[in-house]
Amino acid sequence: MINKMKLKHNIFIAGALLMLASSCKKDSFLNRSPLSDISPQTFFTNETDLQLYCNQYYKALPVQTLLRGDDQSDDKAAQTLNTLLAGTYTIPSNADTTNDLIGTGSYITQGGLMNGTGTNWSFAIIRSCNFFLSNYQKANVTDSVKNIYVGETLFFRANEYWKKVKAFGDVPYIDQYITDTSKTFLFGSRMPHQQVMDSVLNDLNYAVAHIPTVAAQSGRITKYVALALKARICLWEGTYRKYWSNAGDPTTYLQGAVDAAEQLMNSGQFGIYSTGNPKTDYYNLFIQDELLGNKEAILPMRYLNTILMNGIDRSIGESADGYSKNFVKNYLCTDGLPISQSPLYKGDDSITNEIQNRDPRLAQTIATPGFDFLAGDIITVPRIGTIVTSTGYQPIKGRSNSLAAWNASASTYDFFIFRYAETLLIEAEAKAELGQCTQDVLDRTINLLRDRVGMPHMIIANLVKDANSIFPTLPVLIDEIRRERRVELASEGFRFDDLHRWHAGTLINNPETILGIRLLPQYRARYTYDISGVAVDANNYVRVYPSITARQWDDRMYLYPIPTQELTLNPNLKQNPGW
Repeated sequence: MINKMKLKHNIFIAGALLMLASSCKKDSFLNRSPLSDISPQTFFTNETDLQLYCNQYYKALPVQTLLRGDDQSDDKAAQTLNTLLAGTYTIPSNADTTNDLIGTGSYITQGGLMNGTGTNWSFAIIRSCNFFLSNYQKANVTDSVKNIYVGETLFFRANEYWKKVKAFGDVPYIDQYITDTSKTFLFGSRMPHQQVMDSVLNDLNYAVAHIPTVAAQSGRITKYVALALKARICLWEGTYRKYWSNAGDPTTYLQGAVDAAEQLMNSGQFGIYSTGNPKTDYYNLFIQDELLGNKEAILPMRYLNTILMNGIDRSIGESADGYSKNFVKNYLCTDGLPISQSPLYKGDDSITNEIQNRDPRLAQTIATPGFDFLAGDIITVPRIGTIVTSTGYQPIKGRSNSLAAWNASASTYDFFIFRYAETLLIEAEAKAELGQCTQDVLDRTINLLRDRVGMPHMIIANLVKDANSIFPTLPVLIDEIRRERRVELASEGFRFDDLHRWHAGTLINNPETILGIRLLPQYRARYTYDISGVAVDANNYVRVYPSITARQWDDRMYLYPIPTQELTLNPNLKQNPGW
């Protein structure tokens, strides 16, 4: 768990020593910063040197800030049409290195959709990892101490290569430090996806085996964090291999996800946050000033007044973001049935009807009448057509009514980097994909999440296929586990990665993914500001993008294009299909 004062101090030291955030315009393929300026003979001498060097990686941790999370998916229809999903994304000229060591920061989601992080070709962090691996042996410390920092380095290298595979598919794999004379590696070809991911798994296994369960220095990653990343990556790769043809045997990765998740579950160190208030606990989980000590936080990003603060609370309130009609229909009713089957569903003629008798996470994720937007500014009708929200389903996950947090860059709300709820969902899904999901598995995973919000348990014997399922050919158990994941992890930035691994990009074509609330004529009169510009379809559902009735998925969208400069520098590289 991150000691903010010490980590911030160490980050500045590491930055001053290494100057690794600068880009190299002529040789951007490897982003060759002057690592040779560090003398391994004089720098890598003791444990403090190893710590200082590894500090630079921590700024690349995947912080889940919730700001515009999942905009690039079927969950959201932000006011500005996403360029990739709109088919207007243009091939960049060169790799963007500005955020490699600035990292995921306060404004980056796990999906890597903001500021280019996670979707650029830069190899700067990987090169820094390889430099360490070429020089750490010089330190005058025991092998067990050295192995801790090798584990940290391999943890971050694994995460970087996984991001590259998700973004580009096959990528060059480099596992040694590249000098200016290493032309063979500099101009190498792309290694197949499966081989890269096998190397990623080897790195993760080493990290799990050598990073201690209790960090010697507050703020460093632990074995549990390495297990959380392994579970996340193994689920992605395992399901990718299952749902994409000729992608390899998924079993090793799905079992790896189970093994990692179960080690976390059996450790007894983590749990689901609950105070016994099902109508508020889920919402309150994401507006906490201190996640240190919260059992759901495997690793939090912490903020302290006057030391390190952020502006996310205000930004979420001004994001012009909005959940889609398709996403909101996903929530079950309080009897545990989907809206297509439940007699409790009241329809969607008004937001008041729509939220009645629904999973309590719905009203704790979107703003509904009675929600205090800011210090007594009570919402009476869904906000729409403003900088606040696009669809009328305004995101409030991570958004408080605090005036203090509203002040520019003055929020001290912590963020999750790894959350235990995700681990439980990984266990349930991986077990189901392996054909091993029993009622006991559900009771130890998904039903703990449902207990927090007072929802009925998922009972395998009672599951009936939803007539409106977006996955009509899937077994009902896997379908319902995916629904639970979509609900619990809303806005946390996983959705596009999920669509990718499930080979389900065509879900973007559903017109409901760019529709908002139902705005009947009689409800327009209730607005005290001008909404005459808000367009609706023939059934009075808000049309966020009046010029189109649906987005059109193209399979090239699964992967990003390689920057043109990289193709020029390295003739062995070939552009991704469709670009």
